[in-house]
Amino acid sequence: MSRLSLTCLSLTCLMAFLSTTGAALAADAVRNSAIPIFAPDDSTGWQLDRTFGVDDLIAAPGGGPGPITFDKAHPYAPPGRAVPTYRVADLSNPILQDWVKPAMKKANDEVLAGGVAYRAHERCWPAGVPTFDTDVVGAPLFIYQLPNEIVVIMQNGPEVRHIYLNVPHSANVKPSWYGESVGHYEGGDTLVIDTIGQTDRTFADNYRTPHTTQMHVIERWKLSADGNSVDVSVDVDDPGAFTMPWRGLQRWRRVLARPAALAACAATTRGIRLCGEQRPRFSRF
Repeated sequence: MSRLSLTCLSLTCLMAFLSTTGAALAADAVRNSAIPIFAPDDSTGWQLDRTFGVDDLIAAPGGGPGPITFDKAHPYAPPGRAVPTYRVADLSNPILQDWVKPAMKKANDEVLAGGVAYRAHERCWPAGVPTFDTDVVGAPLFIYQLPNEIVVIMQNGPEVRHIYLNVPHSANVKPSWYGESVGHYEGGDTLVIDTIGQTDRTFADNYRTPHTTQMHVIERWKLSADGNSVDVSVDVDDPGAFTMPWRGLQRWRRVLARPAALAACAATTRGIRLCGEQRPRFSRF
């Protein structure tokens, strides 16, 4: 059996286990706890709420440094709109350090010349964080809550994130596709996720914005009172690529879907990387 078959088989087993037991374990663990329940059953998935805005992080109301978005001369229209377009980045955003702009301009020029813009999932590469939060368009993501860990599976890819609860970061984090994510619940309705140690082989967004291994991302997933939406807030700081910290927002809507099923990318070395993603190691205190 090939390495790809073995690693994908392992992922299939994980998804089957979580689909059948994740909701029950979560219910047992949190029945008497005031925390948000993102997975009341194994058919609850989450997708972008397109009534909130385009398929990207959106600047917070009231101003302040915000994420890269489209060049106003070349508006982005996502698939499903009358005339969809590819993304052309707004290079005038003051968060960008000068060294990242030439590569972004080259990517813009390729799109304007009729080329196809790079998107990680379309090339079977992991998206990284915070792009992960905005890529749930064609298929949902599933959130499985366990007592000491949250497993998030994006059905497209597939891609898996592990968020370890109520533990500190490792002393020395080896860069990886999704870095090391630790989290805690807050206020009865919010999951706070702190991620460091991402490889610089991903982009910070779908506008091909480079980042360094110094990037630090804090996500807040706030479940609505009716359980039908999640407000996503993302704070990003990377002194190697950005001139200042910035914040972006998105919203997911609840969808009823079949439990997560394996939808593997093509059987290439890229697919092997996706299916064989390693679990971060750190000391628990």
